[in-house]
Amino acid sequence: MPKTRVLGFTISLDGFAAGPGQDLQHPMGIGADDLHAWLLGTRTFQVKVLGQEGGGDTGPDDDFAAASFEGIGAWVIGRNMFAPSRGPWPDDGWKGWWGETPPYRCDVFVLTNHERAPLEMDGGTVFHFVTDGIQAALQRAQSSAGELDVRIGGGANTVRQYLEAGLVDEMHIAVSPVLLGSGEPLLAGLDLAACGLTEVEYVPTPAAAHYVLSRDSTQGGQGSR
Repeated sequence: MPKTRVLGFTISLDGFAAGPGQDLQHPMGIGADDLHAWLLGTRTFQVKVLGQEGGGDTGPDDDFAAASFEGIGAWVIGRNMFAPSRGPWPDDGWKGWWGETPPYRCDVFVLTNHERAPLEMDGGTVFHFVTDGIQAALQRAQSSAGELDVRIGGGANTVRQYLEAGLVDEMHIAVSPVLLGSGEPLLAGLDLAACGLTEVEYVPTPAAAHYVLSRDSTQGGQGSR
């Protein structure tokens, strides 16, 4: 049965998914340059995101990076993950952080309060802008994904909303050995057990501590179809 999954989501040692002061020059916030070091050096990132063949490291970090792309038929992301702008969409030609060929290669549903026409990119990615909430975005993503899974991307607020609603079936968190001090917290005030998740796997590497949490199949859960 297809699942709703949060994969490859990185937080700092003190629990922040991004540092303070996110803007065009600091997309992950001030001081967060090393937050995703575990991912950036992997072969999967080099191939899937940068389009460079033959480079990158293999090993457990790469295994988690590769798994985060497998079996995904659609994404849901927050506006912050698509653009640095706020408010009504400016006519500035912005098409995302990834250039003309984003790494998604499927339908991506962007949560926003402001309407915008769908944006078709090279490589099969189509951005759809959803103004009627997380449930509507997930339903559209599930319809698009068919028998494949839906991946919930950043930012932290988007993931928190889906966790609080009990809509996440599986989550992989990578805890990076970086201290940010402030920023966007992922888990502050959340009761993951009440969200229906329990830890099922722990893999430490020099670059990150990887935790996988999953919904008990006996609980069912709103995230399952």
